[in-house]
Amino acid sequence: MKVIFAGTPEFAAVALRSLHEAGFEIPLVLTQPDRPAGRGLHLQPSAVKQFALSQGIEVLQPLSLRMDSKDPQRAAEAKAAHERLLATDYDVMVVAAYGLILPRATLDIKPCLNIHGSLLPRWRGAAPIHRAIEAGDDETGVTIMQMEEGLDTGPMLLMERVAIGPHDNTGMLHDSLAALGAKMIVQALRKMEQGTLEAVPQPEAGVTYAAKISKEEAALDFNLPALEVGLKIRAFNPFPGAHALVNGVVVKIWAAEAIEADSSFEPGQVLAADAQLGIVVACGAGSLRLTELQKPGGKRLPAAEFIKGFPLEGLRFA
Repeated sequence: MKVIFAGTPEFAAVALRSLHEAGFEIPLVLTQPDRPAGRGLHLQPSAVKQFALSQGIEVLQPLSLRMDSKDPQRAAEAKAAHERLLATDYDVMVVAAYGLILPRATLDIKPCLNIHGSLLPRWRGAAPIHRAIEAGDDETGVTIMQMEEGLDTGPMLLMERVAIGPHDNTGMLHDSLAALGAKMIVQALRKMEQGTLEAVPQPEAGVTYAAKISKEEAALDFNLPALEVGLKIRAFNPFPGAHALVNGVVVKIWAAEAIEADSSFEPGQVLAADAQLGIVVACGAGSLRLTELQKPGGKRLPAAEFIKGFPLEGLRFA
């Protein structure tokens, strides 16, 4: 089979690499335009583009695929991309975390399969891994689905479940699901080749939406119960990085665990900050033991190391 691939971040690059290694012919890759990154804000190619170029695969980077865009440049690029797709000999398009909407005109050319990091219909949308952890879900997984115009509403083709461990953060789960999705998309295309790939409509019950993550969400509110604050810390690791203000300094909190402790103290109050007890902070219900922190310009440190250079006793997180 000849496969056009559309994707942008590392999650997608893992799948592209798997398809390439499985021997599928990939005549064209679509990915988002290069973005400024790093301290110098130099333009950086996406992980998908880097892999594609390393293998000599043609890369297309339109700003949009919507030919009806009111922006003349976007409309022109979309039209050129559409014509390129029509001129390309391919059997199926595989999409993984592309970041652009595929309009009906694109979906109508050839079948489009999507690798989605959740157990659909739960967590349709942009940030399924973050939201599953934030919500305290016990499990998640990967769904291979056939794309249609609705947001992650298409029929399901393959699904596999993954347990969410009590200490899993988004980075850990991302890597697990990326590897699983890469394996599953190869299985799906093999079944398609054999004519044994079956589509099952998504159930109408249990639909939830995983809204895009904003940096503002990462500011912790210790008025919430300790369990909720702990889930947010795990969900926002590594991006955007949960943080709180203490003594006028924004401190990032990378790991923590909820504990049973006296919650009669003001939320955010540091109850302990020593090598023996660790860093314990009062919450709206229960308390939180912070286990990995980072001050501006510093390294991520275990709590015992962090307090050597940043005493917290008697202070309050806000």
